Amino acid sequence: MNAIFDMQLTIFALLVVGFFVRRKGLFSSEGERSLADLVIYVVLPCNIVTSFLTGGGRDTLRDCLAIFLISCGIQAFTIYYGRLLYRRQPEDRRICLEYGIVVSNAGYLGNPIAEGVFGPLGLMYASVYLIPQRIMMWSAGLSLYTGSHNLKATLIKVLTHPCIIACEVGTFLMLTGLQLPGFIMAPLSAIGRCCTALSMLIIGMILARIDLDSLKDKTLLWYSLNRLVIIPLIVYLVCLLLPVSHLARGVSVILAAMPAGASTSILALKYDRDPAFATELVIVSTLLSIPAVMIWSMILK
Repeated sequence: MNAIFDMQLTIFALLVVGFFVRRKGLFSSEGERSLADLVIYVVLPCNIVTSFLTGGGRDTLRDCLAIFLISCGIQAFTIYYGRLLYRRQPEDRRICLEYGIVVSNAGYLGNPIAEGVFGPLGLMYASVYLIPQRIMMWSAGLSLYTGSHNLKATLIKVLTHPCIIACEVGTFLMLTGLQLPGFIMAPLSAIGRCCTALSMLIIGMILARIDLDSLKDKTLLWYSLNRLVIIPLIVYLVCLLLPVSHLARGVSVILAAMPAGASTSILALKYDRDPAFATELVIVSTLLSIPAVMIWSMILK
């Protein structure tokens, strides 16, 4: 319990640093986006590859398959759950809310949380969990904003995503037992270890832009309750009935308890679907995710 509390305090301290760095103007919006791109395209893939080299036998492979299937189930459930919850909302808000229910910030925020709570093996499992979500993000998720379905474009986006490529490389190395030479493994590990710190700094920068008046919007609070409490609780109860390991259950639940993904506001801006509301959705749910993740971490550990 002390270790979990220390980890949460460390994450909170990093958030505070990012918050004040942004408030003091040391990072511009452009600089923030560049740092986010660095994490997504370089740091996180390095971290994922090294996480697959932590060892493990049949139990690890069985857990990976279980997490993949659980994630597929969660994605299918959230599609219909979002439609049911928000069918009476104005169209633009409905699109943002449905997308935010389906596509969480599990990749950006969930990976460092999973690693912090469950160690390197937790990060590996989190990487597997994210494969169905990334597919959903570029297919059903994107079609909410565009109204079109393009299977070829979806496959290209998914297969060429750096994190998916990192999963493929990591799986290959794990299954074959090949060892990377030291001059490759050392920089991969060094860069990968920056993931948690940089991710939390960026989240802190996002929180620095929050308008406290947004907390009065009951729609945002109801969304956050569903995204951070109700959905992970359903996943937790279902996993208790399934023959999965404690670690596989923990990773699945903690990633189901992530706030709205940043792409919610990015796509809303691109397709003119109430980007102001979408941004508030991301920021408010991210802010409320701090205590929610702390509580879930203590329950699941």
